Order: sequence, then structure tokens, then C-alpha cells
Amino acid sequence: MNRNFLFSGITFYTLMVYLFLYIPTIVLVLFSFNTVAFPAPWQGFTLHWYYELYHSPHLWHAFYVSCTVALLSMALSTIMGVFFVFYAIQGGKVEEFLLLFYGNLIIPEIVVAVGLLTFFSLCSIPLGIATLVIAHTVLGLGYVVPLLYTRFRELDYRLIEASLDLGASPLQTFFKITLPLLKPSLVAACLLIFIISFDDFVLSYFCAGSSMQTLPLYILSTARTGISPVVNALSTVLLVLSSALVLILCSLNARSRIF
Repeated sequence: MNRNFLFSGITFYTLMVYLFLYIPTIVLVLFSFNTVAFPAPWQGFTLHWYYELYHSPHLWHAFYVSCTVALLSMALSTIMGVFFVFYAIQGGKVEEFLLLFYGNLIIPEIVVAVGLLTFFSLCSIPLGIATLVIAHTVLGLGYVVPLLYTRFRELDYRLIEASLDLGASPLQTFFKITLPLLKPSLVAACLLIFIISFDDFVLSYFCAGSSMQTLPLYILSTARTGISPVVNALSTVLLVLSSALVLILCSLNARSRIF
């Protein structure tokens, strides 16, 4: 009896936690189909807000800027992280420098943003998409370098030695042996950096300038006059796309495990 009661209590507690996490998302999706703006009560079903979303040039421009910055910072961070690992393979002493990359994770992001803004001002670099990419790349390095280097330390170094003993050059060994073994960490780092860059607000607010507006900055500007149902519609679309991406990745991982 006590065991059943304890199991029921744990089940109820777990259900409450999930409801606490997902009720805001459910409300957001539901009221993106409401005929009136939130926080008015439900009055009827409509797709009007999705029509306005499709015909909103300012919103899609902000979405394009966010995607461009996220993709560029993801590519630059990943390439720099790969070079860091390659330098470590060649015998470079990277242990003492590794702690510097954790600074992005420990230091408050607003401190990093103000520091970058000061650096851009001292160097007379005009704020725009270039400064946005630099700032997000600096942020991404704090994630990609520890991820790749930790995975590299877990590899069986005898595979690299065997490749070198069989006549392969260090560059051939890196691209044909090391990088394929680092592929899961590379994919995870790319997805993580893209999501962090796409959602980032603090660095974008300080480093974008007046000429660039990312999606978080656009949502902030519209939220100052009230939550627009168009933003709810956009959030629903992004939720569906991200869920589809997660399902595709999970299915690919499942097939690779089976075959």
C-alpha cells in the first residue's frame, strides 16, 4: 500500500513538472489561432495571424539576419575548433589555453557584450552584421572547443598511430581518421551553436547597432506595445520546424544504430 502510494505521488509530481514546463508552450500555440490578440479569452479559430506572418517583410528580414549570423558564427566556430584539435594532435600545448574558452561559459554574457562593444569602439569598427558574427563566434568557441577536445581525448590514439605507421601524412590521418571519429561531436556542436546564436539577445543588443535587427530584437520591439499574435504564429512555426529537425536527427541515429 505504501509502495503504491509512493509510486502515485512520484507520478503526480512528474506530471505536474511536465505541465509546468509545457503549459506556456501549449497556450502560445493555442492562442496563435485565436481571432483576437492575447490576453483576450478564446473567441474563435482563425489563420489570419499566419497570413500576416507570411506578408510581414520586416519580420522575415529579421529572421534572415538571425539565420545568416547563426550559420556564419556556427561555421567559423566549428572551423576554429577543428583547427584547435588539429594543433593539439601535432603536439601543441593546449591544456593551459583550454581554460580560456570556458570563460564564455563562466563570465556573465553582459560582461562579454560590453567588453566586445568597447573593443569595437576602440578599433573604430562600425556595428553591423560583421560585429554580430564576431560576437557570436566568440560565444560559440566557448562551447565547440571543449566539446571537440573532450571527445578527442576519449579517442583511441592507437588508431592515429596506426594510420601514421602505414604511411599516411598527419593531414590525411586527421581528415580520414580523426574527423570521422569526431563527427557526432561536430554535429552536436554545430546544432548547439546555431541554436544559441539564433536565440541570443544580449550580444545582439549590444553589437548589432542600429542598422541590423535580429529576430529576438524584433520580437522585443513588438512586445513593448503588447504581445502580437503574429509573434505567437512565428513561435509556433519555429516550434514545428525544430521538432521536425529533432525527429529527423533521431530517426537518422536510430537507422545508424540498426544498420
